[in-house]
Amino acid sequence: MKLETERLLLKEISESHTEDILRIRSNEVINQFVQRNSPKNNYDALQFILTIKERTQNNQTVYLGITCKNQSNLIGTICLWNFSEDRKTAEVGYELLPDYHRKGIMSEALKAVLDYGFNELHLQEILAFTSKFNENSKSLLLKHNFVLEEGRTDDGFPDNIVFRLKKNI
Repeated sequence: MKLETERLLLKEISESHTEDILRIRSNEVINQFVQRNSPKNNYDALQFILTIKERTQNNQTVYLGITCKNQSNLIGTICLWNFSEDRKTAEVGYELLPDYHRKGIMSEALKAVLDYGFNELHLQEILAFTSKFNENSKSLLLKHNFVLEEGRTDDGFPDNIVFRLKKNI
């Protein structure tokens, strides 16, 4: 699967992206807002890619690498995952290398993935869990009409807040 925007290609990741995934998922700026086991080396990154490929084949996730049209390396990722049993709700997740922040790149990628989620997957709502300290992420979600779910918590992640976007009917 591939999505295209004015400046970006969003495409499935493969083993050829091992170094890009290592660079993205081990980035200290990105990881200050995310609790996860970051890859320590190419082997860890490759294992992550193989897991994602399996989950994609099993329709558990839509996971796309973000590239600028004029280059081949990944600069970020975006995904829909954690689908509800009835497949009407999913969670969006995203990350972008700091050199590409504040350029509208993630906004462009998010718009494409939201369109895909609502129009192709027929989702009724998309959730986003983000750190209450991640101002860029909160601004991005609000720009795309997500609404903060006041009082909703993310079990095990006390610093996270939850946003919801319902499909326009």
